[in-house]
Amino acid sequence: MVISWEEYFMGLAKMSALRSKDPNTQVGACIVGQDKRIKSLGYNGMPIGCDDSKFPWGREGGMLDSKYAFVVHAELNAILNSHGQNLEGCTLYATLFPCNECCKAIIQSGIKEVVFMENKYENTDSVKASVRMFESAGVVCREYQKTGQEIDIEL
Repeated sequence: MVISWEEYFMGLAKMSALRSKDPNTQVGACIVGQDKRIKSLGYNGMPIGCDDSKFPWGREGGMLDSKYAFVVHAELNAILNSHGQNLEGCTLYATLFPCNECCKAIIQSGIKEVVFMENKYENTDSVKASVRMFESAGVVCREYQKTGQEIDIEL
């Protein structure tokens, strides 16, 4: 079996998402250079050194009682995990359309294309802001075209 580059990169994003301990939404990201070399991977999780079991993962409650103040999103994690590599002109594969905060980091890092698998929050102000900023900055966003290819990997 041979998979396409797109399947490979989105597959890596999906595999990365499986590292997330978020019980509601596991998100993964893969940044790829124009030469098809992988620059970085990321998933949504707590910052390095912050014990996952000592921070909230829920969506309800005040800021300090929910995950929103603490979790680093997959896209930002992938950018930070690149350790200063030049990301100019790269493509970011993400399992979920980026929020407005990740959008800003994507634009600032020079990434020029975002390929996303799902946009389940498309009607939120956060995603509407992302769309507006991506369009203004000339970042191409496109939905991943699922191929239906299934891969069974024994680990």
